[in-house]
Parts: sequence; C-alpha cells; structure tokens
Amino acid sequence: MFFGKKNHLIGLDIGSRTIKVAEVVDTKTGSSLKTFNAIDIEPELIEEGSIKDPETVAEYIRELFKSAKLKEKNVAISIGGYSVIVKKINVQTMTEDELHETIHFEAEQYIPFDINDVNLDFQILGESEHNPNQMSVLLVAAKKEMVNEYINLVQMANLNTCIIDVDAFALQNIFEFNYTPEDEHVALIDIGASKTSLNILKGTSSAFMRDVSLGSAQINEKIVSLVDCSLEEAESIKFQQQSDIISLEDLKKIVSSVVADWCTEIKRALDFFYSTYPEHQITSFVLSGGGANIKEFRHILADETSAEVEVINPFKNFSADSSRFDASYLEKIAPQAAICMGLAIRKIGDK
Repeated sequence: MFFGKKNHLIGLDIGSRTIKVAEVVDTKTGSSLKTFNAIDIEPELIEEGSIKDPETVAEYIRELFKSAKLKEKNVAISIGGYSVIVKKINVQTMTEDELHETIHFEAEQYIPFDINDVNLDFQILGESEHNPNQMSVLLVAAKKEMVNEYINLVQMANLNTCIIDVDAFALQNIFEFNYTPEDEHVALIDIGASKTSLNILKGTSSAFMRDVSLGSAQINEKIVSLVDCSLEEAESIKFQQQSDIISLEDLKKIVSSVVADWCTEIKRALDFFYSTYPEHQITSFVLSGGGANIKEFRHILADETSAEVEVINPFKNFSADSSRFDASYLEKIAPQAAICMGLAIRKIGDK
C-alpha cells in the first residue's frame, strides 16, 4: 500500500483516548522534530482497537492536521491488540521466495483465526538457535477486518495510508533510533489507555511479545464507580490529583490497586518468558504510554523485577526548535509520543 512519489511520511498514532501526529525531517546535522501535536477524543469512540464511530474519529484527525498546519497527506499508522498476532516461529530453511509460497501453510498452526481472514507478513531472522536445519521467522498476522477499518478511517480523513505498522514494532524502532541496543535483554512496556504491550528485545531482535487488556483507563473507571462522575471528569481528576469529589487518599488507593494489577500481569508474562528461556535475564525495562508517568508503577516494577526501570525519551536524538517546542512539554509528553515518533521515522518503501 504505497502512494505518492516522495518518501516522506507523517506519523499518525490513533489511540483509544488520544490521537497524535509527528513530522520529522532529515537535515545535514541529523534528524529534526518539525511537528508534534495531539488531540484527546471521547471515550468509547475506539474500543480494544475497533473503531466504533469512524466519521467522528476522522473529524478529529482532520481537526488535528488543521491545527498542526500539516500539508502532507501520506501517513504511517499502526495497529495492535488481540486482532494482531506477532509470533516467533521456526521453519525449515528456505529462500524468502519459497517462504512466500508456503507461509499460509506454516502460519495456520500458530494463528487462532481463520487464515483467510488475516493479512500475513514475515521477517526472516536467521538460523534457528537450536536447529541448524531450521530458521527463525517473525510472523505477523492482522485481521483483514481491522486493517480495512483503519484504511477506511484514514481515507475518510482525506489522507493516504502508506505504511501499516504494528504498535510494538513502531516502539522498537524509536527505541533503537534513540538508544544503542546492546547484546542483552531489554523489555519495552507500553501502557496505553486500554492495552499494555510487552516486547522483550535481545539486541535488535524481538525475543518475546505479549499484549494484555490492561491500561490507564482502569483508573478512570474505578474513579467513576466510586464517585459517579463522567469518564472525562475522571481523566481530569487522575492527572490533576486533586478534586472536590474524591479525596487524595481514595485516589491513591485506586491508583495503587490498578498498578498492582499491571505488575501482576506483567510478572505472569515474564514468568512465561523465563520458562521458555531460563538462561536469559532481563536487565532493564523501558516504559512508554500514559501509564509510564505513574511513579508508583515504576517503583513497584523495579522492586519486583530487581531491574533498572526508565521512561523512554523518543525525542532524545532529535533536534527541536526551542522557540516552537517547550522542553518541559516534550519531557511531559515523551512517554505518550513514543509510538507516534516510531511511525514518523518510517519512509515509503520501508519493509
């Protein structure tokens, strides 16, 4: 799905609570941040990756492009959640052309959907660690229905979909762009509004991926159930951490219980990883998404895993005009900007 002659793309991250756009340009001295804007959308317009009201979401995207004064129409987007399966598999050693011919047969045993209902892609990683006659392949399957939903949404916003990435890969790309991956295990954890994704890297290769249906929206839902307010009001209370309708103590209890759930689910995923790769050790965790801003989560995760925990800075290796971008704003928005920035560095023609 490629359109246009230029290879320049706008990163468009369509989240369930916030839509973000980013534009980066290559200069003689390196990469420069030209545009970064975001707009909050109403709850329930997008649920678990499914677009419930395409026309309203498209209007938000049009409004965002207008406020950001973006003229470029070619965009890179990403998808995630349970409609997307990413799995590392081993197959008999063959050429890429041969694998193209047999990938549907190979994938059928790993994909919990009808193989005719998904779009398949793959990347050959190299020789299998355990069998010299086999090779490791990263298999990606996305439900056609979901892919078409997003393509149609982008068209409704009068834009061109040039690349459809996977959330976890967009995050991995921006991590590799800004940091120097060493030959050790690093876990990238993205805590969005309704989904948390875990991607364990060894160097620049993904060793393990998992999505869980947990996110920052849980905090809002618990606030609503306690004080009977709207989800928008709950979002405001969560960020301001003060309100006339809920005590700070009750708010702290809610955050603590939700964070404890996150850590439990993450530890379950890590236990599965360690049962598969008992000789491997995760040395650090890099957090992104809105949940990365919660200090208590960072502290508990560090205590329970005995590993270093840090928040990603997707702007680290980009120059930014200080007259256009306030440094404190970029620091505040950094965790939520990671996937969008990972999309913004893509070019037309990328694999």
